[in-house]
Amino acid sequence: MPQTHPVDQVPPVRQLAAFGLQHVLAMYAGAVAVPLIVGGAMKLPPADLAYLITADLLVCGIATLIQCVGVWRFGIRLPIVQGCTFAAVSPMVLIGTTGGGLPAIYGAVIVAGLAMMLLAPVFGRLLRFFPPLVTGTVILIIGLSLLPTAGTWAAGGAGAKDFGEPKNLALAAFVLVLVLAVQRFAPPALSRVAVLVGIVVGTAVAIPTGFTDFGAVGDANWVGISTPFHFGAPEFHGAAIVSMLIVALVTMTETTGDFIAVGEMTERPVDRRALADGLRADGFSTVLGGVFNTFPYTAFAQNVGLVGMTKVRSRWVVAVAGGILVVLGLLPKLGAVIAAIPSPVLGGAGLVMFGTVAASGLKTLSKVEFEGNANLTVVAVSVALGVLPVGVPTMYEKFPHWFQTVMDSGISAGCITAIVLNLLFNHLPKKGGSADAPAEAPAVPAQPAPSAEAPVG
Repeated sequence: MPQTHPVDQVPPVRQLAAFGLQHVLAMYAGAVAVPLIVGGAMKLPPADLAYLITADLLVCGIATLIQCVGVWRFGIRLPIVQGCTFAAVSPMVLIGTTGGGLPAIYGAVIVAGLAMMLLAPVFGRLLRFFPPLVTGTVILIIGLSLLPTAGTWAAGGAGAKDFGEPKNLALAAFVLVLVLAVQRFAPPALSRVAVLVGIVVGTAVAIPTGFTDFGAVGDANWVGISTPFHFGAPEFHGAAIVSMLIVALVTMTETTGDFIAVGEMTERPVDRRALADGLRADGFSTVLGGVFNTFPYTAFAQNVGLVGMTKVRSRWVVAVAGGILVVLGLLPKLGAVIAAIPSPVLGGAGLVMFGTVAASGLKTLSKVEFEGNANLTVVAVSVALGVLPVGVPTMYEKFPHWFQTVMDSGISAGCITAIVLNLLFNHLPKKGGSADAPAEAPAVPAQPAPSAEAPVG
């Protein structure tokens, strides 16, 4: 009888609940950030902001379930958590404030989702342009681009009045040390939920020391049901649709990197069909987002790091996380409880998770041959262009909006650069007509052998 792959194994119920909750806590702050930013920029009243958040959590959960469990040709069937993409924030704020409001945003989101579903097979055929040289570089960039987010959380959260106070950094450091201690010294069953332990204990310490309180929980409603087109029928404006289609291409590029990263971490390499199925689910979830008053969806890189750190590879763990998100979307009071977790607590845990993503990229690059070729240059320039917009967020503000959408995302900028440079140095004929590309250069087969050491893609 063939052995079940770890991705398809179902852990005991107790572990499923703990591991699933751990994924939810790791992504919650990022999940609610997009509706808060967009709604805040549009000066929506508090009731509408709360509605956007509950709608977002509900669709996050549905999208995660589709991605993990899979329905026909929708879903990559890997431990992937779905959330709103930050690549869409700037275009949506622009549309919402000057180009038609929420109905125009949702019309553009629906069209973008349909386009993603149609383009999914095309992206699947591009998988051969993602050898370990490219995938390792992209995974490294994903990790590096997330680290400033963890740093912002550790300092108190964006816009916090006490941002950078030593007490915030001390709490983040306490959580970081606690996570490492649990992972190193606790029994295996407990070490796998080290992040959950760190967040729970860190929050417990934060309450009596004045970092947070649960006063907002009492004001939250018990039940909140999201209804289609709550803010009115969608409107389809040409300029809004074009900007959201650019976002769709950027999102698909980023998601491809996340899928490949999780495929490597779980030792189930992503093939062409799986990639297309995963991107098709992204598109369907984005259409759902436009219908149920929320935004475009993508794989959440935060949780990629959690998979690599805990070595828990079961997709059913993340499916449980999706179920928890659905419940949070239907019960705003529970969502308010999780929202009370202080940012420094998340920052301490995030440093470990996001660093793990970067380290996974280095592990993939260790399989690449760097002698007698230009592979080091490919990595160097790609990482540089990927990290630049993270370190200098305003460097492209004088450029057109479509250019900013592509290049302001370090992940998409680095991914595109790595693909182009790999083609330039390793696929085009050498000077004088020779094509003596190094061993790493040839495109890998579209259907690799399911081995841990097989090149992904």
